[in-house]
Amino acid sequence: MSDESSKSEVDILLVEDNPGDVRLTQEAFKNGQIYNSLHVVNDGVEALDYLYQRGDYEDAPSPDLVLLDLNLPRMNGDEVLEEINADPELARIPVIVLTSSGAEEDVVQSYDLQANAYLTKPVDPVEFIEVVQSFKTFWLSVVRLPPGDEQR
Repeated sequence: MSDESSKSEVDILLVEDNPGDVRLTQEAFKNGQIYNSLHVVNDGVEALDYLYQRGDYEDAPSPDLVLLDLNLPRMNGDEVLEEINADPELARIPVIVLTSSGAEEDVVQSYDLQANAYLTKPVDPVEFIEVVQSFKTFWLSVVRLPPGDEQR
């Protein structure tokens, strides 16, 4: 195993219901030359199906980290965080909250539920892309992620 990582590509699960934000995130990854696999689900129920490799996601790779919006249909981001942290294997996956809410109570609640970071989405598309690229600089270049389980 090298000092860097034994895995060169990082699998990222984006949990986002806003198609515009999904598109901006994908564009930011492309423009920032972030060459990683970005998998997208649109609500909290799908996120858990993906993480537990159920249903349509039976063959999905285990993500190395999760970008999680809080305002989701069917199951909100707080509920997803609770589920993730209730499972010892899933709890190892870093979860970065990426949401439009800058409310202090949302920030506190996310950290209480063991989010690894909280990023507020700027309204301006250029600033949004800058936030995603700063995420890339820190989480994909500096931080050493836990080894992923190939199968659960």
